[in-house]
Amino acid sequence: KVLGSLVGSANRDAMGAPTEMWSTKDRQLTSGHVDALDPSFIDPSPEGLWDFPLPPGATPDDTRWKSLVGRYLLAHMSSFYQSGGPEASSFATAILDAYQQEVQQLKQMPGTDPGDIEYKVRRLTWLQEWAPVAEEFIKGDLERYNYALHRFYGGDLLCAGMLYAPVLGLPYPADPGSAYKTAYRLAIFDQGYARDITGLTAALVSAAMDVNATPESVVEVFRTVDPHDYFRSRLFGRAAFKTFRSAQYIVHYAKDTTRCANLDPGIQSIEDCFLEKAFSMLDEQNQHSPAHAQEILLVSLTAMMYHGFDFQSAMEFITNYGRDNDTSGAVTGAVLGAFHGFEKLPNQIKLQVINTNKVHLGIDLEDLAASITDGIIAQATS
Repeated sequence: KVLGSLVGSANRDAMGAPTEMWSTKDRQLTSGHVDALDPSFIDPSPEGLWDFPLPPGATPDDTRWKSLVGRYLLAHMSSFYQSGGPEASSFATAILDAYQQEVQQLKQMPGTDPGDIEYKVRRLTWLQEWAPVAEEFIKGDLERYNYALHRFYGGDLLCAGMLYAPVLGLPYPADPGSAYKTAYRLAIFDQGYARDITGLTAALVSAAMDVNATPESVVEVFRTVDPHDYFRSRLFGRAAFKTFRSAQYIVHYAKDTTRCANLDPGIQSIEDCFLEKAFSMLDEQNQHSPAHAQEILLVSLTAMMYHGFDFQSAMEFITNYGRDNDTSGAVTGAVLGAFHGFEKLPNQIKLQVINTNKVHLGIDLEDLAASITDGIIAQATS
C-alpha cells in the first residue's frame, strides 16, 4: 500500500504533466483523449519538469515533494509516534536546508554554460517561495512569519500542503485522525481552510491504507475527522465539507439518465454525455487559480467518486479535465494507490513511472517505499 500510494501519485503526476494547466478544449485539440503516459514537450520550469526532453513517466514538483517529505519522514520517524507528533520547526528546517543546499550547489558550480546554469536555477527557484516562510517560522517571529506566509505565491489559498500531505498519511494506516493532526501541524504554508484540506488529504490516504477500506469508509473522513472543530465555525461551517458535498452533487447530477435519454448514438454516447456534464459543472466552480486547494479537492473527489474508486478511469477523468491536473492527479493517485495497493495498479504504466523517475530524475520510489514501510513496521513492533 505504501508503494502503491507513492507510485500511484507519481503515475498521475506524470500523466498530467504534458498538459498541466491546459483547458479541456486545448487538451482535446492537441492531444485528444489521454489514457496513457506521453512524452512531455512543455517548457522546463521550477514547478514543472526541470529538463527537456524527458521520456514518458517523468514527473514535476508533486513527486519531488513526495521524495523530499519522504526523506524527512525517515529522518524523524520516531517523532511521528510520540505524543504531539513531529515538530513543525523540524519540518521547516528540512525545507530550508534543501533550499540552502541548492544555493550552495549553484555557487560552487564550475563553468558558465547557460544550459547548466538555467537547470541549477530552476532547482533553486522551486523552493524560492517556500524558504522565506520556513526561515521566519524557525525564528519564531510571528509577525514576520505572517508577512511571509500571506505573500506566499501571491497570497492565494493554494494547495501547498496537499503536495506533500499524502506522504504524511502513510505512517498512520487506518488512523485518519492522527494523520490529520500531523499534516495539519506541518501545514505551515497554508492559509485559511486550505490547512483543513491538507489535514483531510492525509486522512484520506490513511483511511485508504486500511486493509478493509471501502470507498464509503475513505470519504467518511469528511464527516468523522475534525480535531480542530471546523464544523463549529459560526455562519459558514466547514468549507471542505461543502466541497465534498459539491462533488457528491456533481457525480449524482452528471449521471442523470433522463437528461441524456434522447441522444443520437451516432453523435454522442451516454457516457460522453455524463462526462461532458461533469466537466461543465466543475467549470462552474473553477477558482481564479487552478492550484487553489478547494478546486484540487473538488476535482479529486469528483473523479474518485464518479468512477467508484477505479484507478485508471479516475486518472483519465482528471487528466482529460485539465487545469492543474498533475496535482489533482497526484492527490487522487496517492489515495487510490493506497486503496488498491501496488500490485493492482496498471502494470506497464507503473513500471514506466518507476524506471523514468529512477533513471532520469534520481527518485527511487521503490527504495523510498521500502524504507518507509520498514520504519512503520519497526515503530509498530518496538
